Amino acid sequence: MSHSTTADADDAEFKIIGRTLTEWLVSLPTIAMLLLVLVISTGELIHGRLLAAGEAMFGDPSRQIQYYSMRADPVVPTCNPNVNIDTELARLQAESKQGGGDAIESLFETEFDPVKARQSLTDSVAECRFKHEWVKRIQDNITPGVVAYRTVETAFFTLFRFGAENRSMILLLLMGVVILAATWQYEHIGLVPIRNRRDYTMQALTTLGAGGLMLWSSIAYYNISLDAGVAMERPEHQKAWMVMFAGMVIMSLVQLIRPPKLGPEVEKGSWGRALQSQPIAGSMAIFAGIYFLLHNHPSGLAIYINTLMEVPNLPLQLALFIWGGMLFKQSRMVDLFMNLLRPWRLSPEALTFLILMAAAIPTAYTGGSGAFVMAAGAIIYHEVRAVGGSSQYALGATAMAGSMGVVLRPSLLVVAIVAINKEVTSNELFHYGLYVFFLTALLFFIASEWRREKHTINVASPAEALPVMLRQIPPLLPHIAVVAAVILFYVVGLKTGLNENTAPTIMPVMMLLIVIADKFMQARGIGQPNMVTPFVMPREAKAEAAVRVATNETVGHLGSYMFLVLLSQAMGGVIERSEIVTLVPQDFGSIFMAMAFLTTVLVVLGMFMEPLGAIFLIAGTLAPIAYSNGIDPIHFWVVVLVSFEVGYLMPPVALNQLLARQVVGDDIIRAADAEVAHRSWYRRFERWILPNAVMSMALIITAFGPLITQRFPELHQWLHGLIGFVPQ
Repeated sequence: MSHSTTADADDAEFKIIGRTLTEWLVSLPTIAMLLLVLVISTGELIHGRLLAAGEAMFGDPSRQIQYYSMRADPVVPTCNPNVNIDTELARLQAESKQGGGDAIESLFETEFDPVKARQSLTDSVAECRFKHEWVKRIQDNITPGVVAYRTVETAFFTLFRFGAENRSMILLLLMGVVILAATWQYEHIGLVPIRNRRDYTMQALTTLGAGGLMLWSSIAYYNISLDAGVAMERPEHQKAWMVMFAGMVIMSLVQLIRPPKLGPEVEKGSWGRALQSQPIAGSMAIFAGIYFLLHNHPSGLAIYINTLMEVPNLPLQLALFIWGGMLFKQSRMVDLFMNLLRPWRLSPEALTFLILMAAAIPTAYTGGSGAFVMAAGAIIYHEVRAVGGSSQYALGATAMAGSMGVVLRPSLLVVAIVAINKEVTSNELFHYGLYVFFLTALLFFIASEWRREKHTINVASPAEALPVMLRQIPPLLPHIAVVAAVILFYVVGLKTGLNENTAPTIMPVMMLLIVIADKFMQARGIGQPNMVTPFVMPREAKAEAAVRVATNETVGHLGSYMFLVLLSQAMGGVIERSEIVTLVPQDFGSIFMAMAFLTTVLVVLGMFMEPLGAIFLIAGTLAPIAYSNGIDPIHFWVVVLVSFEVGYLMPPVALNQLLARQVVGDDIIRAADAEVAHRSWYRRFERWILPNAVMSMALIITAFGPLITQRFPELHQWLHGLIGFVPQ
């Protein structure tokens, strides 16, 4: 952010052991919870391997002793293995002769049989002796090595079990820390950046109203549950929500009473612009809260916000992806990769095309286009500028950087769709998503070449470029080795591969190790690039500082994004309870009319809602309409993914454009607009037009292309054989 707040100033002055108060109170808990989530996510795999290793090292097949039986000290049996059978038999026989008992018991009495009694006693003593011998064998095998190993293994299991049982509470604590930090630092996402004094006031007023309504609804939900006499499943959740929203209210009040100290150059500004700068998520909270208040449903806002706790894995995975992206920024991998391309002297358009093609892979592994823009947007912008691309073109490419990769394996959005829809599988969506990826890539290439002002080709010859490129490979090899080692560890050591289920865990671990290795090599002059690059992203020189800075950046981005995810759930609840979907005809009479309506609605939802929240709404409302009108479920959900990307790029909200502005900086945006103020209409608005035109055309082809082929049987059959799917 380009502004300076009171919190920033105070924090800069007050340090404890070389760390700011914010780092102790915000960044340290954040990294602790993220690492805990990593441990929990990997826990089951690691614990399974620990058990297997324990069995291999300490098990004794010859004595039928397994490690599992030595994980705790055995309980010594209470029975007596040295019972004298003759003496015990005589005692039992004497008792039987004495008789006794009531009349009912006498009905079931049988004559004492010494033979059977002796056999029973013999069997009991033998079983008792076996138990004692078994315990003795286990005790003999519990060596100091076993005790040390099981201490580690059981401690890890305890941590894993605690985390697994409290995953939703960890999510709540993480959201509380990062959302409150974003509130205090004025980092929530608005339509325009905070710039003037009234902008700060409006953001504080909005978060005050949003926090107050959410606090009121949470208290109402808690009290209604208590009055109903039904025990709440997780009452601590509601208490945590109340603490979080109360904290937001208190912070907002402090910001209003004690506004940030701004320089004399900061203008007062207008209330009209201030309204545009208010947090989008805060506006959603106020709108939803008022809606539920008017409909006499005070707990509605809290109920729909709390639905995120039903799938805590998804937002936690999103948090890990964003953290991994911030770590990625601290490594030199992008610089080293770009050094492979620079010797060819490609045009800005051709190089941007290759960058976006390459960016699709990490996009798929960061869960969504918005997360990737936050993670790598600044890198992409500066790299495109470094090779001669215009500011507007670079900004358009940055906003679109993640749009092409959300349909590729192992996209978190696809995983979320499959988790709540039994009609589709991840393999199907990823298979057909690959064709959509190639389609959008082709459209972007065509659009980029069309907008070029210079059509001369000055690409270096292979004889000139190839030797230079080959010299750039050795500096990249250590980083590739780290990637290979991490994947090998999971594949061989933990018996699991890199897929949509494990990527949220493996990728942050990989990025963390890459940063550590990169800083180690950099400090010792290992793997240094042998090419002068036009732009180098500012990075920390030491691993500890790099991880700390990456976590600090994660807090701001994650807090603003999580707040948006949270309130998208509430907006979905408003749409659901308003029953506006019931006004939509269930049968359009034409599959083309149905698809046109659905794509329009999906784009609008993408414009205003965060994808994870929108998916839950769509699954229960629009998906049944699509199926009833003959739209194949696979086709429909692929269209959903592309429609979302169009919505994220389209005004008035244009979330990916807002995120690009957030990571690039408002000063660069203003300079880019001033640079083309005298140019044509297209050049002035290229950062908006180019990505929207490409993704809108991709949506039209994806939505209607397969339907049109139904009218041409031969083409339909040919496509079916080519890609394995077109609607029947």
